[in-house]
Amino acid sequence: MVNLATQADFSAAVGQVRQASVELVVAGADTQSKLLEVVATELERCLDDILEANTLDLEASLDMAVPERVLDWLKLTPERLQTAAKILRRLAYLGDPRGLLYPAPSRQSKAVAGYGQVVPLGVVALVYEAFPELAAIMAGLSLRTGNGLILKGSNEASQTNQVILQALHQALDQVGLPQHCILSLTEEQGDVARTWLLQEPGVDLIIPYGRPGLVQQVVRQAGVPVLPTAMGNCYLYWSATGQLDTVTPMIVNSHRGEPDAVNAIEKVLVHRGSNLSAVVQLCHTLWDQDFTLLADEALLADLPDVKPATEADWGRPFLGKTVALRLVDDIQAAATWINRYSSGHVNAIATESYGESSRFTQLVTSAVVYVNTSPRFVRNPAQASAIALGMTAQRGRCSGFVGLSALLTTQHILQGLE
Repeated sequence: MVNLATQADFSAAVGQVRQASVELVVAGADTQSKLLEVVATELERCLDDILEANTLDLEASLDMAVPERVLDWLKLTPERLQTAAKILRRLAYLGDPRGLLYPAPSRQSKAVAGYGQVVPLGVVALVYEAFPELAAIMAGLSLRTGNGLILKGSNEASQTNQVILQALHQALDQVGLPQHCILSLTEEQGDVARTWLLQEPGVDLIIPYGRPGLVQQVVRQAGVPVLPTAMGNCYLYWSATGQLDTVTPMIVNSHRGEPDAVNAIEKVLVHRGSNLSAVVQLCHTLWDQDFTLLADEALLADLPDVKPATEADWGRPFLGKTVALRLVDDIQAAATWINRYSSGHVNAIATESYGESSRFTQLVTSAVVYVNTSPRFVRNPAQASAIALGMTAQRGRCSGFVGLSALLTTQHILQGLE
């Protein structure tokens, strides 16, 4: 464990992480691919030790009355660890995402030519709540892009995090790269180390992951760039042409992301001209699958067994199998409500009209919009380059998905022609 007695010690440690990231880049893409393979193997080799440490963390968390949702996130299974190992191997086979060259859009003068190349940010940090396997997945994304990594996990997962860190460091040793490529802030170093992290100018990007309270706290306190992740509070607009057999699987499937249903549809805006018998059928289907249902006052008369939704419900994620329904007059009203109350990372529409789907994508300011398909979040998708840690409401180069592109930037090179 690195000794971090003072803020100066911490800044020096971050400097070591940055230097290690340079060594990682110099080692080359083939060495990084080999490293990712070794990390996956070490993770599998240490599986029993990781699960044993996780059991101890779970027992301690039960004594501390940790919320059930966080316990679900904390509890590792062999399948979750094997998925992390698969992600690491797929990143190894993917190859180097850096070094792409393209011409600059214009020259500053006739004597100067320019081009850009994709390069790593330098030092990135993950501040995360529970989800112990995210340390390995984030390490994979960072090592693949050539970034140094700082990890700050929650105290609930302290023993699990420590065993996973040991596996990561053992892999670095085997490949001959410095352990400083990955620095972990432990429970013993206290919250003061996290405060230093949030204010450390040597950190290029911080990614907070967990409940909204954690993410918002990091955004408020950070003095360095932050890429906030988002979870839950996704909306579906059920247009008058939308079909029940489209809407039902969109909602149900979106809640099946494990262990974190990042893109779960928790709010449904129903066009006032829709068939209310279809809405009743939807409710019965969701009840059969143990969902809790809420509704606004306009729907309660037709849905007497549904609980009333409060004003606060529309702007907060439920992070569970709860869905709130609300009547809206038209697509404009739906988009206005979504832009005001949703998390902004993912929203969806069910419609049989191409014109309506096109209009919806223009009106809604979501980072990602799904049309007639489940927005379910998959951390290990079919396309390896789309592997993502989570989702963000920020639009731009990340396009809603926090993956490899979030850890890369463009370096512009201008060269004299004379």
